[in-house]
Amino acid sequence: MRLKLISPDEMSPDQKATHDEAVAGKRGAAPAPMLAWLSSPEMARHATRLGEMLRFNTIFPPKLSEIAILVTARHFTAHYEWWAHKRLALKGGLKADIVDAIRDRRTPQFDDAKAQMIYDVAKSLHDGHGLSKSLYDAAIDMLGERGLVEIIGLCGYYTLVSMTLNTFEFGLPEGEVSELA
Repeated sequence: MRLKLISPDEMSPDQKATHDEAVAGKRGAAPAPMLAWLSSPEMARHATRLGEMLRFNTIFPPKLSEIAILVTARHFTAHYEWWAHKRLALKGGLKADIVDAIRDRRTPQFDDAKAQMIYDVAKSLHDGHGLSKSLYDAAIDMLGERGLVEIIGLCGYYTLVSMTLNTFEFGLPEGEVSELA
């Protein structure tokens, strides 16, 4: 890891307040990238709040929102992010063969049209830097404006997370091995 992580006892009052707010939230812990963001406590506070909203309060159940997160983690080959969210995706009900296909950069076979749309939107955002008119129209029809905005938010937020984790070389927990090549 390129960054020396500080303990709560070493934090400034602003850092400690941000840390404690995250621990008191729905996650129950400070998310890994926040430990890097604490170098800018105000950014850490806002980013962590956005992350909690996107993780727990979108219109999508975890099974669907985790698709956008996994596509993002895979796009950036974010080893820690993949490790963390693969478990959450499987726990949320996403089938292992879909997770494996995303990992292997193959197009998954979905039996749920919304899941397919979220995958298509996330892939297009990362690979094509936006949506074609036909994909945009289909996404609005299927997901609604709020749904599309929230998928864009998930991809954007987890891009920030992936870049942070990769830049500061966050490692996997002891004994864990990355699945991403």
